[in-house]
Amino acid sequence: MDPVIIVGAGPVGLSLALALARQEVPSVVLDEGPGKDEQRAARTVVLREDTAALMERLSGVPLAGAGLRWSGWRSMRRKQVTREVVFDAVDAAQEHEGRKDAADAPDAAEGPAPLHIAQHVLTGALRQAVAGQRLVKVAVESRLDSLEQEPSGVTAHTRGPRGTWWRGSYLVGCDGSRSTVRKLLDIRFPGRTAVERHAVAALRTELPRPGEALLHRMPPWRTPGPAVGEVMARPLPDDVWRLDWLLPPGKDLVTPDLLLTLVRETLAGWSGGTTPAYDLLDTGVHLVHHRLARRWRADRVFLAGDAAHLLGALGTQGLDEGLRDIGNLAWKLALAWHHGPHEALLDSYQAERRAVVAARLRAADQALPALRGGGGLRSYMPGSARGHDALLADGHLGRGALGAPETYTASPLAPPRTESAVSPATEPGAQVVDVRVTAEDGSFVRLRDRLGRGTLLVVLVAPGTGVWERKHWVSAGIMPRLAAAVTALPHPAELLVAESYPGAAAHTVLLIRPDGHLVAALSGVRPAELYQATEATLGGPAKTEATEATAGAS
Repeated sequence: MDPVIIVGAGPVGLSLALALARQEVPSVVLDEGPGKDEQRAARTVVLREDTAALMERLSGVPLAGAGLRWSGWRSMRRKQVTREVVFDAVDAAQEHEGRKDAADAPDAAEGPAPLHIAQHVLTGALRQAVAGQRLVKVAVESRLDSLEQEPSGVTAHTRGPRGTWWRGSYLVGCDGSRSTVRKLLDIRFPGRTAVERHAVAALRTELPRPGEALLHRMPPWRTPGPAVGEVMARPLPDDVWRLDWLLPPGKDLVTPDLLLTLVRETLAGWSGGTTPAYDLLDTGVHLVHHRLARRWRADRVFLAGDAAHLLGALGTQGLDEGLRDIGNLAWKLALAWHHGPHEALLDSYQAERRAVVAARLRAADQALPALRGGGGLRSYMPGSARGHDALLADGHLGRGALGAPETYTASPLAPPRTESAVSPATEPGAQVVDVRVTAEDGSFVRLRDRLGRGTLLVVLVAPGTGVWERKHWVSAGIMPRLAAAVTALPHPAELLVAESYPGAAAHTVLLIRPDGHLVAALSGVRPAELYQATEATLGGPAKTEATEATAGAS
């Protein structure tokens, strides 16, 4: 079987190669560059908790040490008190709940904190992992210029010093917003250009609240040139901060003098009027586009990451979404590579991921007029500013329509609900909670650590097992029957035991996809229903050459 061809050696392409290798699928990564990444301190990424965990599993590097999780989030709002301007620090979680009194709000926002990390650090960790992976070949200075598809595979040609032909089983375009793969397939990429424009600076300094992200929607300080709107500061390790200033629409030139003025006045505004000492590391201008490819699959070719979608307004995170594409696609490609065509399963990648990203884009586009309109009745309605702060917090903190983890409730892979189905805190299609489980060897591990191996997970909720050695309960009660049912499933599955799971009663059985999304929760051991749910998760029975020949003859 030919390897999977991956076009693009950014974080998305490298992550896909590593995710496939974990499932024993070889790949070739076509890198049009020299195999090294430019170090830009102002080019950073924000990863949600589950996505950061995925990157740590793939790279083998504890990224929390290379990035920084926000210890809190403060939304700064201006209000007039006689002639004095003061800042009202409002906890974003409390804003989200609509409480009127924020004076007693805790500093830390509720829920897991996002991880902020320099992109070249993330890419470097992935490149290092790829270098030690026997199933991944990276071809540098190899720019794709043509591809051809046949029923049995894909042929791609690259130009450059090492130009040649490559043969693959599948091809995935992870080659960015100007994707050559997308253009060769003639796939439309409609959307909006320059939805937002930001001036960006990375600098080393000390701010009054270290480790805490700051957002000021209406800064009272004034700068020459374009009227600057929203200002945000996000922390990085070693007292480094990334500052973003929302610029007005248009093409006004952002000069070095203007950037320096923005830096000085912003730091002074957050530090009591005096600009603290700082070391400017990097600057830039970031344009946010909103686009969505019409198709994400064309036979044996797929799109992922920026090649498939562009987003980033109001705290939405484009790279984070691209990595979620990989989590969804990798196990499906691996299953098809090992076991033959699973067309419904491969089609579900577009059905699931495109729907989620489209909903995210719609939510951002609908919120933009209210947040960026610059006036109108909404600006004078009581509580409107508080609602705006909460909406922005949703995007930046990863919750609500702008940022919450994806839920595949309308997935074509979802099995029909049965009479024995129960409703834990996690709904079918949503990501499971990372609880402690007992593995088959008796060791205690995190549920999330068992993801991405290509196998399904079956979790039995059995209170009390956490205090007994496995040998005392592995052959007792319903365990033998459940183990037999798992062995009989149409796809390899790992049986795990959890002492508890949010909202689940004792003897609840959870069926979980390799990417961590709940398929079904059943009351007790139901072998037939577990089998049917597994079959639905795989897109139905696999088509073998024999069945295809029979179908063609009929």
